[in-house]
Amino acid sequence: MKILVLNGPNINMLGKREPGIYGSNTLLELEKCIQDAGEKIGVEIKCFQSNYEGALLDEIHQAPDNGFAGIIMNPGAFTHYSIALRDAITSIDIPVIEVHISNVHAREEFRKHSVTAPVSIGQISGFGFYGYEMALNAMKNYVKGREA
Repeated sequence: MKILVLNGPNINMLGKREPGIYGSNTLLELEKCIQDAGEKIGVEIKCFQSNYEGALLDEIHQAPDNGFAGIIMNPGAFTHYSIALRDAITSIDIPVIEVHISNVHAREEFRKHSVTAPVSIGQISGFGFYGYEMALNAMKNYVKGREA
């Protein structure tokens, strides 16, 4: 099973951006944690980060043809307003789980609204890097259930 992990804008600034909220670990450390978690459960992982909406759209559009069974995505700020990402999710036939490092529901009011969560199979927020591991386990179980 192959899972695509997408990280949106400003995730490349992990370790520097608001460490009190996002922690002091970097994107490279996050990707290593995700790869390690994937190895543990026998899932192949591809990580991709971009600050550009179009690059994320391209990855979503190509995911089914590239053999991915699902997508785990932290859309970053695009969570709150990107109808293009929402439409991309609805244009593919593989599941998406939305992940956030911080608890978006305990922060500023605008962060509580997601345009992508309603078209995702679920949302995990507030568990730091561990949220990605939770999403990997959930995705593997979800996909296996669909195949049964």
